[in-house]
This record gives sequence, structure tokens and C-alpha cells, in this order.
Amino acid sequence: MTPELQRMDWMPSPPLAPIDSPLDLDHLFRMTLGDAELEQEVLAMFAEQAVRLIAAMAALPAEAGALAHKLKGSARGIGAFAVANAAASLEIAVQTGHDQRHAFAALKEAVTEARAAIEAMLKP
Repeated sequence: MTPELQRMDWMPSPPLAPIDSPLDLDHLFRMTLGDAELEQEVLAMFAEQAVRLIAAMAALPAEAGALAHKLKGSARGIGAFAVANAAASLEIAVQTGHDQRHAFAALKEAVTEARAAIEAMLKP
């Protein structure tokens, strides 16, 4: 007997080649289905959430791994892959017990760059 094959819906993946921008605008376009209003809304929400999560990580280092995981997922959703990668590095540093200072500094820098790109996009 052959197993029954089922069709799986396509899910966009991060780019294989690095991009020059803190945001992958093609990915963002796909994830928002080309809806410019939705794009602006999710970018604004991410910018605010990223600031809150970075502040929480600084205030509650014991929670840094879980907070980094949350930020990683949000960043992937909007195409901020440098933020997602930096958050993943911090998450791994927490899990393995390695020094988190370098990973946290890299994450803060990636968030700053992503937020600057978002602010430039949201300016009227």
C-alpha cells in the first residue's frame, strides 16, 4: 500500500543570500499579502515590541532566553532576519550557559538598525 500524499501549503522561508537592508521587504510584502496598511501596522508593532523586549532582557536576565525566543519569531515574521539571527544567538548563549553580553550587544545593535529602517519607512 502506498501512503496517501497530502498537499502542504507553501510557507515563505528566509533568503539564502544575505540582504543589505535590515528588513527583507519582499518577505514583508508576502507576509502582509501586499497590504500597505497592514505592513505599516505590523512594522510599528514590531518596533514597539522590540524596545520592550530589549528593556525586559536587560532588567530580567533570567528571562532573556524566553524573551529572545519571542523576539526571534516576531522578527522572522516581518523579515528582520538580522534581528532574528541575533536573538537566536542570545537564546543559544542562555541555553548553553555561555557569556550573554556579546550576544545581547549584537541583538541591541540589530534592533537599532531595524528600528531605524522601520522609522524611515513609516515617515509620512
